[in-house]
Amino acid sequence: MSLPRTPSFRLDGRRALVTGGSRGIGLGCAVACAEAGAEVVIAARGKAELGAAVAEMQDAGLNADGHPLDVTDLAAVRGYFAAHGPFDILVNSAGMARHGPALDTTPQDFDAVTAVNIRAAYFLAQEAARGMAQGGSIIQISSQMGHVGGQERAVYCGTKHAVEGMTKAMAIEWGAKGIRVNTVCPTFIRTPLTEPTFADPDKVKWIEGKIKLGRIGEIEDIMGAVVYLASDASALVTGTSILVDGGWTAG
Repeated sequence: MSLPRTPSFRLDGRRALVTGGSRGIGLGCAVACAEAGAEVVIAARGKAELGAAVAEMQDAGLNADGHPLDVTDLAAVRGYFAAHGPFDILVNSAGMARHGPALDTTPQDFDAVTAVNIRAAYFLAQEAARGMAQGGSIIQISSQMGHVGGQERAVYCGTKHAVEGMTKAMAIEWGAKGIRVNTVCPTFIRTPLTEPTFADPDKVKWIEGKIKLGRIGEIEDIMGAVVYLASDASALVTGTSILVDGGWTAG
């Protein structure tokens, strides 16, 4: 009898582009891929944060580089892929939220959020797929709110539901090329951007009451899911989502 062998979670010899990777969840994704052996390029708008993130990763012995990029600038995105692609892995962690009552949503807020969360996510995936002649993995950092509704989050929920839908369609279309397309859907994660939320005891109580495991998520909770979807360990996984939500959507 020949025993089966666990597929590798390693990413040696692969190039990974992580957008929105200079802080928070995106930085966690970049570190996770680099720790697994990938050559990682971080793309983000803020040059100072980008430089600091890359320097810290390099100091830790990780293979990392950075490139300033506004993912909403389609010409710049296409130019970047033409000059610096192809990539074996895309992790799109660039995102935006402007929460508030649906009756108060302005066209400006709607356009700003959809430009990042839908339009940029779509065309980043398109450009990454163009270069994946030998197959590859496209990972969109979505949200649990792509599977449920949320108070004062109509626009944000709408964008994340859209990401879930286009991920399924792209997975169907590109599957024959060996390109896998999936999402990771976090619950509330503690990052510098979310600290104001967690400074409110009432909000923390409400969040912890919805998360069945009873605790707020940490950046490290996302990292394993990203490595799994980027690696051969998930070779038959496409068109789906990994919910890292502590059971929020289960009930």
